[in-house]
Amino acid sequence: MVLFLTISSLLSYTYIQALKPLKGSEKEAIKIALAETNLVSIDDFEEYHGLESVFVVKGKSKSGESLIAWISEDKKEITVKKEADGITAKDAIKKVKQFSEPTKIMDIRLGMEKGIPLWEIYYLSDSNLINYYHLDFETGEWLKKIENL
Repeated sequence: MVLFLTISSLLSYTYIQALKPLKGSEKEAIKIALAETNLVSIDDFEEYHGLESVFVVKGKSKSGESLIAWISEDKKEITVKKEADGITAKDAIKKVKQFSEPTKIMDIRLGMEKGIPLWEIYYLSDSNLINYYHLDFETGEWLKKIENL
């Protein structure tokens, strides 16, 4: 029992320590978004790691408009779009289903590559293979696909 508690404590400590850099990145990205954009409140934060890493911060402007800020990992470039000017996550999934037949959507997240805000849809095919589709956030046009991993 003592061994179990010791191992559990060690694993918990390791997990908490591993999360510290992520929490630091989140706090810093939110601070930048509030200082450098029209965001006055924050609703969501996520990280995207593709060709480049970006922090995605969703929130509201003073007038209540939903905005999304993409902040480069080096924090030198910020792109802000109105959420209403892009396709929704549901629309992105519908688009993927036009091109493919996913058996399970594993994740959908906002990201950016080559300066283009995008939706990344990660799903499994009927043969349990991993697939990624990238769709332009604003137009819903297909940008890239990685299939059968």
